[in-house]
Amino acid sequence: MGNFTLGRYMPLDSPIHKMDPRAKIGAMLLALIAIFIPSGWIGYAIIFVVVGAIISMAKLSYKFVLKSMKPMTFMLCFLLIINVLVVKKGVLLFSIWKLSVYSEAITQTLYIAVRLLLMIMITTTLTSTTKPLDMTLGIEDLLKPFQKIGVPSHEIAMLISIALRFIPDLIDEVQRIMKAQASRGVDINEGSLKEKVQAILSLIVPLFVSAFQRAEDLANAMEARGYIPGEKRTRYKVLKMQRNDYLLLIGAALLIVIMIGLAIVL
Repeated sequence: MGNFTLGRYMPLDSPIHKMDPRAKIGAMLLALIAIFIPSGWIGYAIIFVVVGAIISMAKLSYKFVLKSMKPMTFMLCFLLIINVLVVKKGVLLFSIWKLSVYSEAITQTLYIAVRLLLMIMITTTLTSTTKPLDMTLGIEDLLKPFQKIGVPSHEIAMLISIALRFIPDLIDEVQRIMKAQASRGVDINEGSLKEKVQAILSLIVPLFVSAFQRAEDLANAMEARGYIPGEKRTRYKVLKMQRNDYLLLIGAALLIVIMIGLAIVL
């Protein structure tokens, strides 16, 4: 749980931190689109280089960013098993009893792993370099055009911001509960299946109670400060796009063009 870094803002002094949140969110969306363009391993290598350069510019630790990948290990193992059982294309690598493993199954799993790793690296970089308040303002501005069709842009932006803000708090709360239970002799990793289920239930119940308490405290605090959903609000901070913000968006759009070109050539 402590390896989950998504949603943790890192207050560093870097060019990426100073950029407009709208530009960073837009660049993230364009980069995610580029990831799913079938450009082969060359395309993924280019995206890795670009993302790595942005992480370096943001002065983030690669270890910090890659920590978010560890909780996804179980998902990757599950996808590998599914692909091995379902995909029967490519060269037969080996066969154990009635189970045959083909090269295409391994290739598809590697593609999924690389895409997932890139997505996590990009989203972690965004949340680590953007303050929750700036994230809310950026999402709200990007959703403003949809207000004409009745989309509550401010409310949606507030929900997303609160969700990202409380992910690290919930992870810390899980760790605190697990340590408290371990001090009382409860071990989730040991015992029979029934005992493990009971241990997990004893973890989930206090976590839900704590989450609801945090939600109630937040609601009371927002109400005490006069927050009314749907009402017109003024801003203390006004977002303004600078040259570096436009360059970031142009670079992300150029990345999509390169990926499309590679997909056509390959």
